[in-house]
Amino acid sequence: MCLCDQRIPVRAFLSLEPLAAPTTETALGTAMAANRDTDKVETVAVELRLDRIPRLYNSLDPSPFQEKELEAAADDYIVGSAEDAGGRPIRLVIMLPDQELARPEAKHVPASIRHHFELRRDSERRLLRGMWRRGRMALLIGVTFLAICLFARSLLLASSSTAAHIVAEGLLIVGWVAMWGPLDIFLYGWWPIYGRCKLFDRLARLEVEMRPLK
Repeated sequence: MCLCDQRIPVRAFLSLEPLAAPTTETALGTAMAANRDTDKVETVAVELRLDRIPRLYNSLDPSPFQEKELEAAADDYIVGSAEDAGGRPIRLVIMLPDQELARPEAKHVPASIRHHFELRRDSERRLLRGMWRRGRMALLIGVTFLAICLFARSLLLASSSTAAHIVAEGLLIVGWVAMWGPLDIFLYGWWPIYGRCKLFDRLARLEVEMRPLK
């Protein structure tokens, strides 16, 4: 399979003749507005060249054609291209030989690609919900353990023993360390998964164009 990446934003460029003299503010404002509108036109065209339609899909997936999983290399290529594009919209152009485009399956390729990324989006959403559940449980456990450590520390500090004071300080450290698990989830763990959810949601609405292979 040949994966050819052409991540080139399609822009319309406005050619303006040099202004002899900015005699009116209206003419200058019109030119600036036209340039601003032009800069907003940014679409990344991503080309995927194949010799046969089945190469796009996982050959071990027994699902019906429209529900088949994409082949790993194709999935990585499309996802990587979308990540490189940032927030700009992308258009996937699948190039196939004429005889492949004439097959009945060809008209179902765009819907099957979008369905694949719908499944990936739903999977990431389930993962995110599971993480929030674990985070809440970890927070409950951590707070309870911290409270026990602080209570035991207060009892040990009432003693005049040096060893008891050392253990008391150790309990304080251990209690706060136990809070790292839920803090890691709520501060750092969720946002990479949320980012993938948004990415796959974009790809679930991906514009797919079928073209003959040149």
